Amino acid sequence: MQAKLIPLNGGTPITITRDLSVVGRKKGLCDIIVDHNSISKLHCVITKTDGLLFVRDLGSTNGTRVNNQRILRGALLPGDELAFARVKYKVFLGPGDPDVSSEDKTEVFITMPITPEQF
Repeated sequence: MQAKLIPLNGGTPITITRDLSVVGRKKGLCDIIVDHNSISKLHCVITKTDGLLFVRDLGSTNGTRVNNQRILRGALLPGDELAFARVKYKVFLGPGDPDVSSEDKTEVFITMPITPEQF
């Protein structure tokens, strides 16, 4: 399965190749570096498993959003908009090249508080 994050403001897509990728702006600690001052040093984690992507915020200052809703953790579907603070991407999953004009998105994304035991 090919997994990519397509920047909504233009730029180079991010290919997610690892099963677990740490996203942030801290070089040397993060697998995916997003160099923007609104991004936390360790912002979130993206997990790739069985053809799906999951995201978990790491207590970032400006938050992680899916389809404009702030989340702590959740699944990502093709066409979803994923934002690390103010930097926005479109999620692409599947074979072939990404279709950047598709408007398919998850309609509802429910978040639930997490307790320290869930980490």
